[in-house]
Amino acid sequence: MALNLTCETVGSGPPLVVLHGLFGSSGNWRGVARELAATHSVFSVDLRNHGASPWADSMDYIEMADDVLQLIERLDVDRPTVMGHSMGGKTAMALALRHPRRVGRLVVVDIAPVAYADTLTPFAEAMRSVNVVAAASRAEVQRRLLHSVADRDVVPFLMQNLVTRNDHFDWRLNLLGISATMPQLCTFPSALLGARFAGPLRVIAGANSDYVAQHDGASFRPMFTDIEVEVIEDAGHWVHADQPAAFLASVTRVLQHDMQPVAAAQPH
Repeated sequence: MALNLTCETVGSGPPLVVLHGLFGSSGNWRGVARELAATHSVFSVDLRNHGASPWADSMDYIEMADDVLQLIERLDVDRPTVMGHSMGGKTAMALALRHPRRVGRLVVVDIAPVAYADTLTPFAEAMRSVNVVAAASRAEVQRRLLHSVADRDVVPFLMQNLVTRNDHFDWRLNLLGISATMPQLCTFPSALLGARFAGPLRVIAGANSDYVAQHDGASFRPMFTDIEVEVIEDAGHWVHADQPAAFLASVTRVLQHDMQPVAAAQPH
């Protein structure tokens, strides 16, 4: 059953729906949304089990795509551009493949519709290992995470999920649900491999990331036929954080096309 997702809204103009990655939230995209709000209505979404959105035990890309479709219907926006990073990018692709007439354009940031090795479970385990309820300060939680997480640069990102509830700290993530569904999150639904989305797809990849290994777009075909891959130099998986100016310039070039109507994408 689709969940009622929360989102932050800013700006006015053609609709742009933004989907964050795993362990992220709409807040991670607040700066990007403010920049794009000059020309667009930007809806930054909290996906299920993240941010302020509801929790569920199950969490696969078909379910998350249907959550986003329900949000689009609730917002009453017509064929928005949908931009997603990492897990959000896979959700965006699943949405376009399941409901091609409901999506105008796709912007997919540093992810492909393929299976990846599970490198993210250790982050969930590290967060679960910290007794945040008993922690006296945010600094204490961060110190404990730094002992458990090999990549120290990820810790500040994870810490954005630490909130205060009833005079104690807590994670605003369903860490148990995320951990249980990690096998589904690391792959892409086989049920969608025969589907087609004929609308425009821009892939923005980080040159220092290996998530989009084939820069010719081969890993996206034949599901996506109108595809362009742009590689941002000196950027890793978090392209928008590593090279914000270059990332915004790339997205802005895509969004300029929103001023011109796009023919409805037809399933093949």
